[in-house]
Amino acid sequence: MSPSKEIKTLDQFNREYLAVHTSKEDFFWTTYMAMEKDEHALQNAENAYKSYISDPQRLTEVRAALPQAKDPREKTALLGWLNFFEANAIENPEAQRLQKKLIELEQQIYQKRSKHKLQYISPTGETKDGSSVVLATNIAASEDERTRKSSHEGLLGLEQWVLTNGFIELVKTRNEFARAQGFKSYFDYRVFKNERMTHDELFAILKEFEEMTRESCRKHLDSVAKEKGTEAILGHNLKYAVAGSAEKKLNPYLPFKNSLEAWCKSFARLGIEYRGATLTLDLFDRKGKYENGFMHGPQPCFYDHERWIPARINFTSNATPNLIGSGKKGLGTLFHEGGHAAHFANITMNSPCFSMEYPPTSMAYAETQSMFCDSLIEDGDWLKLYAQNTAGETIPDEVIRLLLTSDHPFKAFQERSILVVPFFEDRLYRMPESELNSEAITRLARQCEQEILLIDCSPRPLLSIPHLLGAESACSYQGYLLAHMAVYQTRSHFLKKYGYLADNPKIGPDLAQHYWAPGNSLSHKETVKNLTGKTLSGRELAEYCNQDNDELWAETQSKIDSALVRGATPTTGDLNAKIRIVHGAEQIANNEETMEGMWRHFAEWVTSHYPE
Repeated sequence: MSPSKEIKTLDQFNREYLAVHTSKEDFFWTTYMAMEKDEHALQNAENAYKSYISDPQRLTEVRAALPQAKDPREKTALLGWLNFFEANAIENPEAQRLQKKLIELEQQIYQKRSKHKLQYISPTGETKDGSSVVLATNIAASEDERTRKSSHEGLLGLEQWVLTNGFIELVKTRNEFARAQGFKSYFDYRVFKNERMTHDELFAILKEFEEMTRESCRKHLDSVAKEKGTEAILGHNLKYAVAGSAEKKLNPYLPFKNSLEAWCKSFARLGIEYRGATLTLDLFDRKGKYENGFMHGPQPCFYDHERWIPARINFTSNATPNLIGSGKKGLGTLFHEGGHAAHFANITMNSPCFSMEYPPTSMAYAETQSMFCDSLIEDGDWLKLYAQNTAGETIPDEVIRLLLTSDHPFKAFQERSILVVPFFEDRLYRMPESELNSEAITRLARQCEQEILLIDCSPRPLLSIPHLLGAESACSYQGYLLAHMAVYQTRSHFLKKYGYLADNPKIGPDLAQHYWAPGNSLSHKETVKNLTGKTLSGRELAEYCNQDNDELWAETQSKIDSALVRGATPTTGDLNAKIRIVHGAEQIANNEETMEGMWRHFAEWVTSHYPE
């Protein structure tokens, strides 16, 4: 065979990738939804997928194909494949060896961690086992201080367990791995791979945000200490001391059974559509089902030459509709995961390498889309248009005000609770290897918490955060904050351009053109610049954090008044998508006939299965 015949075409890369991607994603869904009978199916499909994308041979093949590409669009797609395989394949033999070592170390820690028990003291004085999620919930919500304190001590104990069970060796090996590929530290490596940013670019943004929000954070902590005593700002007390009280009053106005209709109508009025995608939604909790919501796309959308291949997307939540707060959480899931789905259904490039959620797709880029959408249901004007109780009564202004203002003063602290993680991880991975010991790392964690959170110890001690251990999540936490920054920059842009957000039909097309269509062919910061005309920064988020409650409410009242004058735009709620609502293997509702029929069947199913 001549060398020219051995060179792969774009079509071959597309087909080869889709074969392993779709198989893995289909088994991911059936396994995580507790429907898969073959317990090895997902692992086998995952192995085939990882073997394909991590093979350095893929890089050789793409580099050989690039000079042969005559059409500019074909060349763009091949460059997309080059970026994809560079993000997933490792050519350096030493780095390959270290990656295998890292996988072994991470698996060892995970296996030990899964057997490690955490404990706390219940309000009745009993010592009980509990997951880190249970302990965190206790710290935020338990009325018993002994329970809160013992739960916090449990997380501090977890920190020491992490430090004596392989984490320090993991840090050293990660740095070796990064240096083998020309980076100063593992943190720098991950920032470049995840966000296509240098260390200095990232910290210019983070440090500006820290400076802008420091005083409002300190002011709120001082206010809590003055009102409730200095004990209230201790790590085990702070979250409980500032907890809002709006959930119960909001609950009647956001019944879960109406959430599907509200999502469809709201997105349709925003001009968001799914370009013929098939959406499968599994929304209700059940035994064996994975405990966290997610969105995955077994079929990435793309143009196969001139033929449009629509996306096939699954997303899930774990709703229990008769619990207080379930309606708001249900809406949050539909807007968040539905925002992800809108993004991944509207990428109009000519290869699936641009339209899936894995690297080089930036986490911050992906989360910006979902978080922008779910931010809307926190807005007073959106609530005034959509929140009604079963008697058809609209949510009162005083409930909206309570919802917006009860937690708002704590906003700066909440965002800085994300900010502290990259400050810590950056310094951790820059520590001289000879200084990496349990005492020094613990001291560094407390120093970072005192510097950024302005209290002695975080309610969630740094080394108890599981993201620090995982291969995909380590040195990536800043992605959430970069997404929050982009969301508020986007909101500010639309408010200045159009004057309002809720039900604005120009927003969907703008998002589709500037954020969604290019997929990962552009970086997160490039898409933000394309839409807003400004470089990515945390200024708008900081300004929102620093806004006082009176100013926030006055602004909200003005938006509510304008929304009521505009009124609700008539809509069928059509999203240009085939929608199926399922509960495992059971189909609850679909829109094959009408959207109204789907909403009705959904509401009836919820009412019959979850009586109030």
